[in-house]
Amino acid sequence: MLKSNLLSSIHKKYPSLSPNEIESISNLFFKKITLALKEGKKIEIRGFGTLSKKINKAKFVRNPKTNEKIYKNETHKIHFKIGKILHNRINSKK
Repeated sequence: MLKSNLLSSIHKKYPSLSPNEIESISNLFFKKITLALKEGKKIEIRGFGTLSKKINKAKFVRNPKTNEKIYKNETHKIHFKIGKILHNRINSKK
C-alpha cells in the first residue's frame, strides 16, 4: 500500500478532515516514530507490533567479486516483532 492510498482511505472514512490535515497528521506520526528510534527507544503499537533499533557490529567483510576484504562500520537496522492480534489476522483462514 502506498502512502497516497492510505491517506485517501482515511479521507474517505473521515471526510470532515481535509487531505492536507490528514497528510500533516501522518507526517507527524512518522516523524515521531523516526525520532524515537533515533534516540534508541522502543515503539509498541498494541495489536500491531513493536519496532526497535538493532546494531550491526563493525566487522571485516569480503567482496565476493574481487575477494577483497573491506571494513564495514557499525550500522543500525530496524527490528519489527509482529503483534499477536496482527499475527492472528494475517494467519486466519478467512
